[in-house]
Amino acid sequence: MKKKATFRSMVLCVGLGAVLFGGTAGSLPASDFDHSHALFGKVLRAFVEEGGVDYAGLKQNPADLKAYLGQLASVSRTAFGKWSDPEKIAFLSNLYNAATLQLIIDHYPVESIKEIGGRWKGPWKQEVVSLFGEEVSLDHVEHDLIRKDYREPRVHFALVCAARSCPPLRPEPYTPEKLDEQLEDQGRIFMNTPSKNRVDLEKRTAYLSKIFKWFSGDFEGHAGSILAFVRPYFPEETKSKIEDGTFRVEYLDYDWALNNRKANNPS
Repeated sequence: MKKKATFRSMVLCVGLGAVLFGGTAGSLPASDFDHSHALFGKVLRAFVEEGGVDYAGLKQNPADLKAYLGQLASVSRTAFGKWSDPEKIAFLSNLYNAATLQLIIDHYPVESIKEIGGRWKGPWKQEVVSLFGEEVSLDHVEHDLIRKDYREPRVHFALVCAARSCPPLRPEPYTPEKLDEQLEDQGRIFMNTPSKNRVDLEKRTAYLSKIFKWFSGDFEGHAGSILAFVRPYFPEETKSKIEDGTFRVEYLDYDWALNNRKANNPS
């Protein structure tokens, strides 16, 4: 609780400083928000490699991450409401990923994000995200905002919950002008990582991440079926042979071990 209170205080102070003084320590006022998310890009380039995160290094050097979260906290609901959908999706996706990084280093060393929190209020229900003047949870950002308001199933390729079976954390932030390209690239990378998704043509079986089971409605609502959604992301030879009705789907076990760079298995 003490760590949580300290982090909230720092974020609020950075956000307030940005509003009052026009932006310090990397923060910007909401009226001049940096949609390139440059400060988060600096964090990702320094501590992310092949989808794994150097949490030990980030814990020792958290200033840029805290300042970036302060930038996001300084954005008002009114200012956010005036943005385009790509600006909003990029903002919320980066917020989710940055807040997850902060949550991990606040409790590091841990072997899994699932070790954080109690039995009745796990990591995704902790109110650790400063947004629009409130403290909200990661679940709120994902389910009550992103999934509810934008109906963009590819966002599941972008949100990274610090586990090895998650899609890889990109070494760059999401930006509105590149968002479609980035989400498509995330899909190709995720779907062609054999430990996370693969197709056995002889057995006519697609072995897929449980993400497709947990959020089946998002994918089926967009493409009609899970297989129809994932098919375009596979190589041409595989894609042409995947057919609904003749292929089975089996879901792989989910590895909740921390996506620590030193322990990360990119295969």
